[in-house]
Formats: sequence, structure tokens, C-alpha cells
Amino acid sequence: MRLGPLRSQRVVGWGAPREVTSLPDVIAVFGPTASGKSAVSEALATRLGTEVVSADALQVYRGLPILTNQPQSPTRLVAITDLSNEMSVGSYAVLAHGAVDELVQAKGIAVVTGGTGLYFRAALVDLGVPGPSPAETRARVEASYDSDPAATYARLAKLDAPAANVVHPNDRRRVVRALELAESGGSLVPEQDRLWSEEVRRPTLVVGLELSRGVLEARIRTRTQDMFRRGVVEEVRRARAGHVSRVAEKALGLADIAALSPEEAFERIVVRTRRYAAYQRKWMRRIPGIVMIDGDRTPTEVADAILEVAGAR
Repeated sequence: MRLGPLRSQRVVGWGAPREVTSLPDVIAVFGPTASGKSAVSEALATRLGTEVVSADALQVYRGLPILTNQPQSPTRLVAITDLSNEMSVGSYAVLAHGAVDELVQAKGIAVVTGGTGLYFRAALVDLGVPGPSPAETRARVEASYDSDPAATYARLAKLDAPAANVVHPNDRRRVVRALELAESGGSLVPEQDRLWSEEVRRPTLVVGLELSRGVLEARIRTRTQDMFRRGVVEEVRRARAGHVSRVAEKALGLADIAALSPEEAFERIVVRTRRYAAYQRKWMRRIPGIVMIDGDRTPTEVADAILEVAGAR
């Protein structure tokens, strides 16, 4: 299925405005961190009588609701796994597709929102990412790498040369994953790059929230101040008292708060969040078929603008 004119002829969503007679199966909202995408998506879901599916690589974890800016209202695929677990894109995609399909079946439409680009696309597109390997396979390949990294990489090169070409021999995690897939007949390198394909699983309107750099930076500082006011330092201390997986360790600010004074950590997080937001803005413009929406308004006003676009397509 390809992005294009939306042809759904039924009124979908319990709260769909009367003037809107045609909506896609999915409205997907992407935006840089602090752009207000969660509030906009909640407003959309309320208007449409449906729910929001999160496409955030770190909001899937329990234990860091403040640091990962988890939404206050119930949202699908938020806080669904322990910090000790390794969530993969393949595992997430299975859950996301199930959540979207369930909402479309029950409510007529689903709202997807996120700022993690790969997870956002995985929720909308069949990327063909393999699921996790059995635990015993992972343990065996890890033991092989730890015993002899060169020999393990050589085995990968023999079984899957394209994957070996894109993985550094010293990158333990990716060598292990690539070899797991190669042994099962799969590959870390897909035959077709679907990340930037216009194909989607369901009729979808993809919107991006556009804000000026100055407005976004002000929101980032305000949100970071709020995180510290709400107790993010104590939250991180509790989280790090237990086992934190390699994926969860990537949560922006986790290492900074653990290693620095609150004042130093605050400034470091603001700077790093600005850089991440700049990366997200660049990534956003590569999403096929995206429609840019002015995000410097109230969530309700932005949601209304999105519905106007959705009904006019």
C-alpha cells in the first residue's frame, strides 16, 4: 500500500467531527522532543474516540516515567517492560502492529505518535525486521564472541558477507545479532530498504510538528526544569539500583544525572536534548509523504488543523 489520496469513505472514530466524512486508518504524529506531540496526539485521540500508540524506544520501559517524559494519560506501549529487558525494533514492531490493528478494528482509527524515528516507521511499515532470537542462541553466540571475536566475525563474514560489511568487528552487540540472524537464514541487511519507502501497512496520514528553533529550545529548557522539580534525580537513583539493560541505558540524561551534580546534569541534558531535537527535525523531513503542521499552538488547535488536513485529502 502506498501513501496517496485517502480513500476511506466511512466516518471513523466515535468523536469524528461532523464535517469530516473521510479519514485514514491511522493518523501518525511525529515531532522533535518537547514539540508537544504527546498532548496533540491525546487531543486527536479524544476527538476521534480512539487511543494513542507510542512509538518511543525508551517510553516502553517502566521505572523512568519522568526521565523519558511518559504521557500522563493511558497510552499503548508505554511502560510495558522492565528496565532490565532488551527491547528490539523487531519485538516492538510486532506489538505496535497488533495495537494499531486492534484499535482500527474496535474504534475505526488509531493515532500513532513518537520521536524515535526507527520505531515510528516500524509502527507504520512492515520493515521486515526479524524478532528476537531464542535466549540459548544469543547466549551461545555471545560466548563465542567473548572467547574469540576474530573467529566469530570470520564466521559471520562466511555466512553473510553483506552484514559483515556493515558491522565493525569490535561491535559486539551487532556482530552477535548479525550472526544469530545468519545462522537462522536471515540477515541484518534487508533485501529492500523499507525505511524510506512510501509503502505503509494501512491508509495513513503522517504529520510532522514544525516549530522554530527558538520556541523549541525554550520548551526544552522548561521541560528539563520540570523534570528536576518532579524528582528525576531520585528516579534515576532508584532505577540504577537495579539492573538496567544496554538499551535502557541510552535514555537521554540517565548517565549524566548519575555522574554529575544536579546543576551540571541539568545543563548537560539541555544541551544534549537540543542536539537530539535538531537530529529529529532533520530525520522528520525524510519521512515519505509527511505533511508539516505548525506546532506553535495549543494542542487542541494543532489537532483541529490535523483533522482539517485529514478530511481534505
